Amino acid sequence: MTPPSRKLQMVQVDVFTDRALTGNALAVFSDGRGLTTDQMQAIARETNLSETTFILPGDAAAEKQNGIRVRIFTVQEELPFAGHPTLGTAFVLRGQSGAAEVRLALNVGTVPVRFEDRPGQAAFGEMTQKNPEFGSTHDPQAIAGVTGLTPADFDPSVPIQTVSTGVPFTIAALRSLPTLQNLRLDVKRAGEYLARSGGRFFYFVSRETVDPKARLHARMLFYNGEDPATGSAAGCCSAWMVAHGVAASNEQVMIEQGLGMHRPSCIFVRATKTDNQIINVRVGGNCVEVLRGEVSLPA
Repeated sequence: MTPPSRKLQMVQVDVFTDRALTGNALAVFSDGRGLTTDQMQAIARETNLSETTFILPGDAAAEKQNGIRVRIFTVQEELPFAGHPTLGTAFVLRGQSGAAEVRLALNVGTVPVRFEDRPGQAAFGEMTQKNPEFGSTHDPQAIAGVTGLTPADFDPSVPIQTVSTGVPFTIAALRSLPTLQNLRLDVKRAGEYLARSGGRFFYFVSRETVDPKARLHARMLFYNGEDPATGSAAGCCSAWMVAHGVAASNEQVMIEQGLGMHRPSCIFVRATKTDNQIINVRVGGNCVEVLRGEVSLPA
């Protein structure tokens, strides 16, 4: 006799795109209550996407105060925060409630996501990330040593700097689009450097873009390969752009990502500069539902 199994309902959405089969795919499990951390991690490995999320419905009063509990996993680890899972999960929850704003209780804290309907377009949501923390700046020579680049490949007009709105990214601007497109990262050496210097991942950008409407072209290479769209990095990058004059305060600009993977993504970012700090980091984009299904777990 086949042993009974638990059925978990899943929705897969493409995030930071208005067209299915592009952007960054995300698996969202609508009820992860009762699952252990190890089970969540195993399911994330099974989906084999950049990230997988688990919604943990709870007490209505607690959700009203703190948001709906959500946990985020890559194929390798749980993350305290990530951008495209936040936006994609909020999109799924919004489809259930119709609310204009969805608040998620993540390991990093409460993150609100506001939605607006645009006629003839896919749903557009914008999250407000935590205020940025600006970390150390980096010597291009040191970064060149772990990336296979040369110091001359880096844009000298802006610093290489680690910034965090929940996850620390080391943002490095390159002079040319071809250099960025051809970049091949030694993940082990890069990871060792990041561990020493306070970053979690690199986010490489160029002011040369494919789409003339984009302000930056970006790539995020990590242990799982390459990410088609990285909302957490884009938030850090938005703060970095405003701090260093690449974007004006409150100016919404587009970052293009994922083109080399045939998963083109458009991330819209803006941040506010006050007298002595950067605040109100907002990251937005479209979402589309792609498929629904269920996963069977042994009882």
